[in-house]
Formats: sequence, C-alpha cells, structure tokens
Amino acid sequence: MANAVSRGAPNIMIAGTPGTGKSTLGKELCQRTGLNYINVGEVAQTAECMEGYDEELQCGILDEDRIIDELEDVMSQGGNVVDYHSCEFFPERWFDIVFVLRTDNGVLHSRLTERGYNEKKIESNISSEIFQVILDEAKESYAEGIVHELPSNTADELESNLDQIAQWLEDWQSRH
Repeated sequence: MANAVSRGAPNIMIAGTPGTGKSTLGKELCQRTGLNYINVGEVAQTAECMEGYDEELQCGILDEDRIIDELEDVMSQGGNVVDYHSCEFFPERWFDIVFVLRTDNGVLHSRLTERGYNEKKIESNISSEIFQVILDEAKESYAEGIVHELPSNTADELESNLDQIAQWLEDWQSRH
C-alpha cells in the first residue's frame, strides 16, 4: 500500500459512539474539501461484509477482515474520510489522522432516542461514551499524536471541528 508521502491526499478516520455526529461531520467535510466519503456500515451492507446479526442490539455484525479487503484499494489511493464507530481493527497505515467525536450523555441519549434505538442499545452506547471506550481503543491502536478528541454537541462545535480539520488538511498538504 502507498504510504502517506506517496498519496496525493490524506486518509482521515472519524470515529465515535453512534449518535456523536460522525456522518454529519464526514459528509460536510467531504462536501467542503472534495475528499471521498466512506461510510463503513453502508459499504459493509453493499459488499456483503456482515457475518451475522445481533438481535439484542439490533445491528449487523461486521466481518472486519472482509471489510479491510474490500477497502484496501481505495484506501491506498488516499483522499478518504472514513466514518465508523470504531477504528482499532483498521490497519494503522491507512490513516494520517484519527478524530474521535465525543458527545455529552444527555445530548447522546436524545439523538439515539430520535433514531428509535431500543433501551438496551441506548444504554450500551451511552456506557461506551461514559467510559470513553472508542477514544481509548483509538489511542491504543494508533501512534501518539494521530488521535484527536473533538466535542460534538452543537452546531457551533460542528463548525469548529470542520475548521480544525480543514486547517489540519492544509497543513498536511503543505508538508507533502
């Protein structure tokens, strides 16, 4: 796979508990920058990269090896914004930077309720956010300085996050 130096544009990971605003941020970022948006859940459905269904949490179970195989070529080209709740299983070489979105529990509960999640799924996701499971897994999986935590509660924070990522992208482009 091409490394970051040989890619024309970076790969950015946006991770976070469901309901933290990954898709909103990722789609808007791609709209503003021209990068390619990849929603891993959608790719997994389309490419049949699911290995089952969790009845209790009412969600598919991702076949991590198959999704990695499915995305390898597009990731090697660079210029991607990847949206998925976790990131620890993706190859470290894929990403130039990882942003983990964090949301206050009350805001998160409202968002998940609006989505129609059952109480077990809401409880599981809020516990994950409280214990910063996704942030900790990202920090354990990627080199120091790659993982950045961003608040994601309001429209103003969304704009601030977009500005920060756009600035990082400009800096990356000037170095490569």
